Amino acid sequence: MLGYLAARAIPGVEAVAQGTYRRSVVVDGGAGVIEVSMGGHDHLLLRAHLPQQGGLVHVTRRVRQILGLDADVESARAHLATDPTVGPLVAVRPGLRVPGTWDAFEIGVRAIIGQQITVAGASTLTGRLVERHGRQVPGLTPAGLTHTFPPAAALAEADLDGIGLTGARIRAIRGFAAAVAEDRVRLDSSVPLDELVGSITAVPGLGPWTAHYIALRMGEPDALPASDLGLRRALAHDSPPTVLPSADDLAARAEAWRPWRALAAVHLWSSHLTAPRSGCSGVG
Repeated sequence: MLGYLAARAIPGVEAVAQGTYRRSVVVDGGAGVIEVSMGGHDHLLLRAHLPQQGGLVHVTRRVRQILGLDADVESARAHLATDPTVGPLVAVRPGLRVPGTWDAFEIGVRAIIGQQITVAGASTLTGRLVERHGRQVPGLTPAGLTHTFPPAAALAEADLDGIGLTGARIRAIRGFAAAVAEDRVRLDSSVPLDELVGSITAVPGLGPWTAHYIALRMGEPDALPASDLGLRRALAHDSPPTVLPSADDLAARAEAWRPWRALAAVHLWSSHLTAPRSGCSGVG
């Protein structure tokens, strides 16, 4: 989990160092910092530096979402264990969970920027966006943090020229931000998966991959970005594969993984760490 978050950390907003995940947060309009690390063999330790302590229960719930702590991993593991493709991966890494997020809007912007470029490149460009439009928070530099992520209303009309984004990406980010700000896209887990995907794909420039990736990071257990190149590579049995499975092939194969397709996807993304056949490089 730390490796996944570290590779995708947004400069200025997130940092992973010495076994600790840190990020800036906005709680009740005030800036703060959360830090999560191992507290022992059976628990995590959360340190929350907040403008006021009244929102601590809400903060704790959102931190649990980042790490997938409330997911029904036991049921998902039991269901996936008998699958010939995913089952062996589950056996090797039975504790694997789906990485979540503090802020689904932030993940959506990051996903739009990350389409068809490297993970590192997407982090760099997102960091530039944050530096220009995020809220600067003094005193956080020693923790590797400088800003909070800009809200949807701020990015809906933001000047994004000159930071390395294509015109299509700029329009997609602005359109997504406007849809969230106007409540046409609801990222509060209040709508079913199909409705969420439909609202996101209604934004010009956003397709099923982006919608399902956002949903997956929001904790939707059956989300599946079926067109993802990493997933298709991991599903292939050749190394390197001569012919990659199509998105339709993957979607058909994934019917057996319902309603836990998100966890199956994370096992496939992580399979290069445990199964040399995969060649998967990850996503997002």
